[in-house]
Amino acid sequence: MPDLFESTTINGMTLENRFVRSATWEAMAAEDGTVTPELCNFVAQLAAGSVGLIISGHAYVSPEGRAGIRQMGADRKACIAGLAEMAAAVHAAGGKIVLQLAHAGCQAPAELTGLDVIGPSAFQSPTGITARAMTADEIADTIEAFGKAARRAREAGFDGVQIHAAHGYLLSQFLSPFFNKRDDDFGGSPDNRFRIILEVLESIRHHTGPDYPVLIKINSEDFLEGGFSQDDMLALAKRLQMSGIDAIELSGGTGLSGKYTPVRSGDPKSAKDEAFYRRAAERCRDAIEVPLIMVGGIRSLEVAEALVKDRLADYIALSRPLICEPDLIRRWRAGDRRRSRCLSDNLCFKPALRGEGIYCVTEALRKTETPGH
Repeated sequence: MPDLFESTTINGMTLENRFVRSATWEAMAAEDGTVTPELCNFVAQLAAGSVGLIISGHAYVSPEGRAGIRQMGADRKACIAGLAEMAAAVHAAGGKIVLQLAHAGCQAPAELTGLDVIGPSAFQSPTGITARAMTADEIADTIEAFGKAARRAREAGFDGVQIHAAHGYLLSQFLSPFFNKRDDDFGGSPDNRFRIILEVLESIRHHTGPDYPVLIKINSEDFLEGGFSQDDMLALAKRLQMSGIDAIELSGGTGLSGKYTPVRSGDPKSAKDEAFYRRAAERCRDAIEVPLIMVGGIRSLEVAEALVKDRLADYIALSRPLICEPDLIRRWRAGDRRRSRCLSDNLCFKPALRGEGIYCVTEALRKTETPGH
């Protein structure tokens, strides 16, 4: 029977337990996208807290794909030295880390990048961002940019990479009929919409070799009318397995998905309210054998144990609970089985949006109000 605290391996990468820190924008990089000591200390704290695998915050692979302030970059050689320090900090604390590679697509803020906002098709967002359709050459350049960024990650000592193809970012936009209205080889049928994902994977393999772990994060569905569906997800997961992906993380939603965004507010009150994508994971587990990472609203050790025991997931990914308690996994492993203190109030993102770095505002207030702190 699988155990949450047993050692496992993903394409040669040995992990000490089945807990994963899901990629979370830290807002701790320098203005030019290079890694800072602040960011190194942040991920080292997660490793010291016994997180089995740390997935970094999303790193942009090309300048126009930057999503926000103080976001980490992997788009040029100048980034490698800082990335190497980040990987070394995690390794020194006994952990493993993969670099999440991303392009914001039509979510990119032009006022920050100073460049055209591009996506699979022309798009006008409710927030006023206007994107134009990418040319065939721009698609080819972006595919190559993912491969080169993965090579930089390997040169810097990261244990692997994760392709960010979820949450309404560029690759997710190509997957979704809601965003993708193209009538060429990259739009229309599911095979055409999947094409860029599979070519990104091929590019990464070309630049890093077959022995380098490559993971991917995809939506279970977009929760948008006419968007990426669970049936699309199942078809894509099968294609990814055939193409040699090493693990799939299942998430859901976009910034336009109302209450079903990737960071839903509201603390799950009971075990049945946890694990937002349970049904999608059940369907995916029946269809593929690739290791499955499950994220979304998991707050208690009992739920995590049941998901792995029932083989709905091979790994349990957490985001906001590890902002609240970086040592949560170590606490659970030591026998303190109390659920995460995370309230899913999303206050942690407010300082990040101000460029101050992400942290649990609620926990910080609790400590200041508690005698002895």
